[in-house]
Amino acid sequence: MWHSILSSAAWHNVGIGLAWVVTSCLLIAGLIGCFLPILPGHLIILIAAVAHRLMLGADRSGLEWWSFLVIILFMVISQTFEIASGAAGSKWFGGTKWGAIGAFVGSIVGLFFMPFGLLLGPLIGAFACELLFSKKSIRYATNSGIGSVVGTIAGMGMKIAIGIIMILWFFLDVFLV
Repeated sequence: MWHSILSSAAWHNVGIGLAWVVTSCLLIAGLIGCFLPILPGHLIILIAAVAHRLMLGADRSGLEWWSFLVIILFMVISQTFEIASGAAGSKWFGGTKWGAIGAFVGSIVGLFFMPFGLLLGPLIGAFACELLFSKKSIRYATNSGIGSVVGTIAGMGMKIAIGIIMILWFFLDVFLV
């Protein structure tokens, strides 16, 4: 009896519907994670794509194997932008290589002090390195620190944009390819 229930067409449609509910919930959680630094948004979007393919199979999911490579590439690009953006902002605002190094190290250390560490880490790192290693004035170090915060915010904006692109890529591959 159980086998006949599972093999019926009605159960097949429930399975597809449930797969889409799970996939949609993961995609929404991934998008929220792109805004909130507590959740790994891009990783959740990748997990949504993998789960969708596993739940529906290769023939019914609509996802090609190379789409996972594209989504992973977007994820790597986003993480690179997020980490390097503070250092780039510091340099953009006139900081030295020490300010950029301080912003980079500060952004990594700031990950351990979520959520405030994401902005304060690059700020403190760039400011401290400009003062200690470059022997620059407080005004110059402040400009470098502010630049690191502006760069970090720009990197967060890029993270959100890439997360949206990843979700769009998922839907384009499922429905159009």
